[in-house]
Amino acid sequence: MQDLVALVADKNMQFALQGALARPQALGIRSLTYAIRPHMGRDGGVRTTGADVLACDAGRFRHALMMLDFQGCGQEHETPLTLEARLDEQLQRVWGARAKAIVISPEVDIWMWGADNALHEVLQWQKATSIRDWLHAQGFDFDAQGKPWQPKEAMEAVCREQRLPRSSAIYEKITGRISLQHCTDPTFQRLRRQLVTWFGH
Repeated sequence: MQDLVALVADKNMQFALQGALARPQALGIRSLTYAIRPHMGRDGGVRTTGADVLACDAGRFRHALMMLDFQGCGQEHETPLTLEARLDEQLQRVWGARAKAIVISPEVDIWMWGADNALHEVLQWQKATSIRDWLHAQGFDFDAQGKPWQPKEAMEAVCREQRLPRSSAIYEKITGRISLQHCTDPTFQRLRRQLVTWFGH
């Protein structure tokens, strides 16, 4: 029996999670055996059928994660935490306490905006001005933590400027370098706490 199955909304999320799980010590957990599967229906598909899809795996994995972006999931009249709690209830019917939903607000791209040095390295940024200062000059606004309000569009803008193909592998490279223990994003911290609860030393 493997440790963990994760049903995610797309390849960006898959690669971001792979980059984090490849660093168990940075997460504060032991090494895991796991499978990560993107849902063909993306965020809306995970929301509507994810619990049923994962039910088939309850006998083959010790734990399950179900991850989706709040933005674009088709349920924006709820709050992210309300939606997450409702999806947790669906998972618990089969998995009990062995499964957890993670609703990322607004989207997984927000996890990419950690330390500047990791971004500069992965995105091959060599301008005199920082990535954030450059984005600000392009009209992007940032929250109090220095994260762009439009994280996906900001990443796309930097990739265009650098003439980099927009590849999901970038997400794995960034989560492979940023500080996982000091990431301030509340959704990532919920994910990390859950992994520590299940797989902590």
